Amino acid sequence: MRINKFLSENGIASRRASDKLIEEGRVEVNGCPAEIGQDIGARDVVRVDGMTVGHNTKTEYYIMNKPKGCVCTVSDDRGRKTVMDYLPAGCGKVVPVGRLDYDTEGLLLFTNDGELTYKLTDPKSEIPKTYIARIEGTVTETMLNRIRPGIEIDGRMTKKCKVNIVETNKNFTKVRITITEGKNREIRKMFEAIGKNVAFLKRVAIGQLELHGLDRGECRKLSREEIFYLQNL
Repeated sequence: MRINKFLSENGIASRRASDKLIEEGRVEVNGCPAEIGQDIGARDVVRVDGMTVGHNTKTEYYIMNKPKGCVCTVSDDRGRKTVMDYLPAGCGKVVPVGRLDYDTEGLLLFTNDGELTYKLTDPKSEIPKTYIARIEGTVTETMLNRIRPGIEIDGRMTKKCKVNIVETNKNFTKVRITITEGKNREIRKMFEAIGKNVAFLKRVAIGQLELHGLDRGECRKLSREEIFYLQNL
């Protein structure tokens, strides 16, 4: 097996990113620097940054309804709760796919499938991610028309998005918004750019994979059909 495929199947990184790790000298095979395109067998010992990568690691896939008030990291140097605290025992060495802000809740995937992680997080994939947002005060169609074609935040233009009003009153406006980038706090910053504050934000779908039947903090394994769908997005 090619070493980049081996690293990808063990959840280290995508094949392309694995080649970069090899170029940087961070991968060893039997104590020697690995080479791009190198073949490895079951008896070879592979290490990345000094950590041994096991053979035949079972690929795992989970979906979680992330609660707000926790960070999307494996550990936190500030002692805050992380999403890993909500995973069941025995789920393998999975990691979160992308991130949701500390105050954002909703659909979060976990896997040790490096190839899928790369596909779902690479901006070039333009995979749609849908959120429900509650905005303080009234939001009009005229305001949303400033967001739909892209709006400047942090010195750059966002990509086009779909956004529709779901519910409105004098206190708040609830919208459903679909984006294809997912930059840091992107939706919150988009509404800040039109003078509005996001009071609540929840991701409800990635592509057509929707969040159903999970209470806050709960997770479950993805079905074969769901895994197949994500791999073929």
